[in-house]
Amino acid sequence: MDQVKSSSTVTHINDQGSRHLSQEAIEKLIQQSQEAKQHAYCPYSKFRVGAALLTMDNTVFRGCNVENACYNLGVCAERNAISKAVSEGFKSFKAIAIASDMKDQFISPCGACRQFIREFGLNCDVYMSKPDGSYRKMTVDELLPVSFGPEELVLKKVFSSP
Repeated sequence: MDQVKSSSTVTHINDQGSRHLSQEAIEKLIQQSQEAKQHAYCPYSKFRVGAALLTMDNTVFRGCNVENACYNLGVCAERNAISKAVSEGFKSFKAIAIASDMKDQFISPCGACRQFIREFGLNCDVYMSKPDGSYRKMTVDELLPVSFGPEELVLKKVFSSP
């Protein structure tokens, strides 16, 4: 039987509350994503990914990738973190940090995760990191240009007659 460890996956980062994060806040967020990576369930790919999502009130939700024997049922770390936040009532985000074990390349969100993050706005900062803590910052808009989002669903449409 698996042992249950009680650990809080929701923390807070002390920051001034603006959309622009201090260097210390960025480093803490990346550290949180690296810690989340430790819980990844990836027996098939052996590719661990962790994510730490920062809400507008500086709450951090962590997520890791969870694979499945039916490969397409796996869930990425970014979508896990966002789903946890949304399930607790949060829908506005400042930033997300992503971590993996790749030492020579920054981890980038997959296309599905880019679209999932985009659902909640174009201005969220994405910190793609390496195990040494170095990172590359991009916005969702830069990662997914000319994207489709909730705004398009309310635009006027042309309906053809039968």
